[in-house]
Amino acid sequence: MRPILAITMGDPAGIGPEIVVRALSHKETYEQCRPIVTGDAAVMKEAVKLLGFDFKVNPVSDVKDALFEYGTIDVYDLGCIDMSTFKFGEVQPQCGNAAFVSIRKAIDLAMAGEVDGTVTAPLNKEALNLAGHHFDGHTEIYATFTGTKKYAMMLADENIRVIHVSTHVPLRKACDLVKKARVIEVTELISDACRQFGIESPRIGIAGLNPHSSENGMFGDEEALEIIPAIEELRSRGFNVDGPVPPDSIFAKAKCGKYDGCVAMYHDQGHIPLKVCAFNWDKETGKMQSAKGVNITLGLPIIRVSVDHGTAFDVAGKGIASEDAMMLSIDYATRMAKYRLGIKE
Repeated sequence: MRPILAITMGDPAGIGPEIVVRALSHKETYEQCRPIVTGDAAVMKEAVKLLGFDFKVNPVSDVKDALFEYGTIDVYDLGCIDMSTFKFGEVQPQCGNAAFVSIRKAIDLAMAGEVDGTVTAPLNKEALNLAGHHFDGHTEIYATFTGTKKYAMMLADENIRVIHVSTHVPLRKACDLVKKARVIEVTELISDACRQFGIESPRIGIAGLNPHSSENGMFGDEEALEIIPAIEELRSRGFNVDGPVPPDSIFAKAKCGKYDGCVAMYHDQGHIPLKVCAFNWDKETGKMQSAKGVNITLGLPIIRVSVDHGTAFDVAGKGIASEDAMMLSIDYATRMAKYRLGIKE
């Protein structure tokens, strides 16, 4: 009754392999799911050695050969790294390619029904493009190779769950993309996602675009022309939505539990508040202590959950990276997989 999850190793020059190993060092991970890493067995052995765990790495070329036993890390071995030239903390084309093929394998396994969901460790966009794979990131790779046209990014940490009307576009263009149809589309997606997390009747807060949600037209007309009509239609269809909520207060309300999900109008409107809550910095060292946020791509035919932090080349190979976000990602993916499989807790 435990879902099978494919976990990508991410860019091997970053912290991906070590946070995967750390997450698999917790017995509860194996109690909730059956994990298999897609990537390079030699890289994962190096990560195990780096962290000093007494674990075995089990290279396989078929999911059915995985053991799914605590103390053994099953790796769908793609043999994608030349360890004689590999270095931690450096942008390398071979590492960008390794991250890409790890993702492709996870997608292929999920599309074929051999795994029930996927979890991704961070990649480096520069290395990815140097390797000849010209994508903006994970989301675009998943959309391309699953044939998905309508999708959206959702970030989550504790009570804050936020989806975006637009993401990786210039801010000037982002304002033009605030349209009734898109607001409705992403609200539908986050409402469905909340139900997959076990929230039967999700309450969704929809942010305004302008300061004070335009103050009845004083600071812009996007609320009146696009956002309010979307909210009215959603309400008529039975969605429990509130808004347009002023952008400077919606996330404080969500943090306190007023909303199960939030709709942000553009990238930074949603990312900044979540990362303020989810990322914890050490004031003395000036370095990240932990990062708990997760990134979920909604609208795909398969499950994809990711850590919401980068490769952290500055600490890669030092064995100090936190697995908090990877643990949370595995938890979200497990819950979504159980929902889709009809497995009750």
